[in-house]
Amino acid sequence: MFDTATYKRRRDELKKLVKEGIIILFGNNESPANFPNNGYFPFRQDSSFLYYYGLQRDGLVGVIDIDNDKDLLIGNDIDIEDIVWYGSVDSMEEMRQRCGASETLPMRALKTVCNEALSKHRKIHFLPPYRHDIKIQIFDLLGVHPIQQKEAASMTLIKAVVKMRSVKEPQEIEELERAAVIGYKMHTTAMRLTKPGVTEKFVSGQVDGIAHSYGAMVSFPTIYTQHGEILHGAPSMKELEAGRLVLCDAGAETINNYCSDNTRTMPVDGKFTQRQLDIYSIVEACHDHTLDVAKPGVKYADVHFNVCRLMFDRLKELGLTKGDTEEAVRAGAHALFMPHGLGHMMGMDVHDMESFDQVNVGFDEETRPNLEQFGTNNLRMGRRLEEGFVVTDEPGIYFIPALIDDWKAKKHCAEFLNFDKLEAYKDFGGIRIEDDVLITKDGCRFIGKDRIPYHPKDVEEFMADN
Repeated sequence: MFDTATYKRRRDELKKLVKEGIIILFGNNESPANFPNNGYFPFRQDSSFLYYYGLQRDGLVGVIDIDNDKDLLIGNDIDIEDIVWYGSVDSMEEMRQRCGASETLPMRALKTVCNEALSKHRKIHFLPPYRHDIKIQIFDLLGVHPIQQKEAASMTLIKAVVKMRSVKEPQEIEELERAAVIGYKMHTTAMRLTKPGVTEKFVSGQVDGIAHSYGAMVSFPTIYTQHGEILHGAPSMKELEAGRLVLCDAGAETINNYCSDNTRTMPVDGKFTQRQLDIYSIVEACHDHTLDVAKPGVKYADVHFNVCRLMFDRLKELGLTKGDTEEAVRAGAHALFMPHGLGHMMGMDVHDMESFDQVNVGFDEETRPNLEQFGTNNLRMGRRLEEGFVVTDEPGIYFIPALIDDWKAKKHCAEFLNFDKLEAYKDFGGIRIEDDVLITKDGCRFIGKDRIPYHPKDVEEFMADN
């Protein structure tokens, strides 16, 4: 965790933004894998609780009483039987001192705190819960049914947390740089191991091991698959085949739970075919275009659509698309190839603050999402960029057989797509290139000192030499 002053300052700023009432920040409880004492490992704390309290132990709740200017840390000291199995841990008082809370109370006191606030009709702010045990706890404390809790969550608190967590402090950027070091090791390990005959599961397992050995955990389940057209394709027991592409989307969390998120696509036998290079070079150009235009004041939605136009034009050169590019993008024809957004916010959550709903994180009053158009409805980040934002830059081109067949049958966007020529690409797979980008004062830069190879020649040379 950071120093005590960091968490006190953050909570003080949160009080100013929310202005009145009490704020309840629920930490996570242990999550059972198949039995209460067999929890998923490692324990993952709630990110907002971590941001304001910095404590990694399960079974904790933070209560910020704005009106009375008090910060409570609520939880129970562990008993001797837990110590026998898990060893000694910091006491509640020790944790209170570390996070700078004003006092500590046992968990049973949380009901009293809530009852007193409810009896005085004070505003109780909580964030949208995503774990069922916390939903039950909120039901017990506040009487709000789980199916109503998303709507009952405090929009004032959501906006305040998004405002604070979106702009990364220097010490947070340092943590993201540490995550990038681990991410580099993960992806270069994947490149070294990729060769015909090795299974997807073996490579992904080695990649995951890097994250666990240098940090806290993977920042999301690793994607390593020869079916790159499946956006969240899980590794299988299939052996890698010469002539095919394999896509690796992986990231790490540091001990303090700051994330990396990168994607690379590589030839299984270390050498791109010309057809693969034709498509790869388009994704490469789209990826690099983002680095040229992303800066404070620019809407990330505009960057996204700039990339879509560039992609459509380049696919037109290959004879796969046709017609007026502006009209095609307006109609959503590009989404046949890239049915997702260009990127998302990133920080302690790999899709930062995703549990608040992306409309509250990646958009604002000025920039609203289009939830009707296929592809565009998956745009996670559209608002104007600000210095200190960290976003992913992840264009991709995917040839999804079922989607091609569906659009062809419906003649959807037929005036912009050459379906006959697309038939030859239904065995191609998919390509994505992704990096993490920090928005600076007058532009942007990569997170991470060492660049994971992504230019075709660099990829081929690295795989040949390693």
